[in-house]
Amino acid sequence: MKKLLVSVFFSAVSFSLLAQTPAELAIAQRVHQGRLPCELGAFVTVKADAKAPGHFDVHIANQKYRMVPVETTTGAIRLEDRQAGAVWLQLANKSMLMNQKLGKRLADACVSPDQAITALALSRNPPPSVLDAPTEVAIK
Repeated sequence: MKKLLVSVFFSAVSFSLLAQTPAELAIAQRVHQGRLPCELGAFVTVKADAKAPGHFDVHIANQKYRMVPVETTTGAIRLEDRQAGAVWLQLANKSMLMNQKLGKRLADACVSPDQAITALALSRNPPPSVLDAPTEVAIK
């Protein structure tokens, strides 16, 4: 009986590692990878699994997460390890690693080289705030 349960478990795990939708695979193509510096001297390493497209190993200090892309309505790139409760959220100018089960951020302001360029551009030319007064536009 134990052998059957172990076999079923590993079959389910193997299937879950390979089952990705086309949308999730498209998201995976946009994930920044490498050893990313974060605030407070932390580093997060994001690495794609060559054997399982759409899957990522995310490391911080002595913690390791196995993450997959999740579609969002905002356009942000989101990777999740549902079992551990970990979430990697990648915006245009920074990324962060959170643990939803613990209700805290594990790393914030993690920046890839591309994100650093975007952050610099935003600091030099910030987008208008929703609290700014509207400007009039001349209609011809």
